Amino acid sequence: MYRSGSDGSMGMNSQMHNVMIKYMKIMKMHRCILDEQGKQTGVYRSQHQILMMLSEHSNVSQKEIAKLLYVSTATIAVSVKKLEKAGYITRIVDKEDNRMNQLCLTQKGKDMVGKSREYFRNVEIKMFQGFSDEDLNYMGQVLDRIYENLSQIPVEKDMEEREE
Repeated sequence: MYRSGSDGSMGMNSQMHNVMIKYMKIMKMHRCILDEQGKQTGVYRSQHQILMMLSEHSNVSQKEIAKLLYVSTATIAVSVKKLEKAGYITRIVDKEDNRMNQLCLTQKGKDMVGKSREYFRNVEIKMFQGFSDEDLNYMGQVLDRIYENLSQIPVEKDMEEREE
C-alpha cells in the first residue's frame, strides 16, 4: 500500500512514482524505436498514425482524424499535406458537403501501412518476449484500470487537442 509523507504529500520516492518513471522510460524507448522506422522510410510518427487511422477508417475527414487521434485539426493539416504530396493519400470532395474533403489511402499508402504493421508487430514480439498469455492478460487489466482512473480526471478542451 502506498504511504504518504507526514505532510500528506505523495513523495517523489513512492512506489507509484517509481512505477510511473519506469512506464515513462518504456514509452520513450518505444517511441525512439518506432521513430527509427521514420528515419528509414521518411514517414514519421504522426504521419504513420494518420495512415494507420485511414487504413481502419476509410474516407474520413481531417476533422474526424483529428478527433480520433486527440490532436488539433491544424496538426493534422500539416501532416496530411505532406502525405498527399508524397503520394500516400488523396483527397476526395465529400458528395454531401463540397467544403469537406475525405481522405483516402493510395496504393503507396496501403503498401506503407503493410510495412509499418509488419515493423510494429516485430517490435511488439520483441517487447513482450518471454511474457505468458497470463502475464499479458494481467498487464492489460492493469492498464485498463489506469486508463479508467485517468478518464475520471476532467480535462479542458484545449488540452485534449494537444499533440502527445
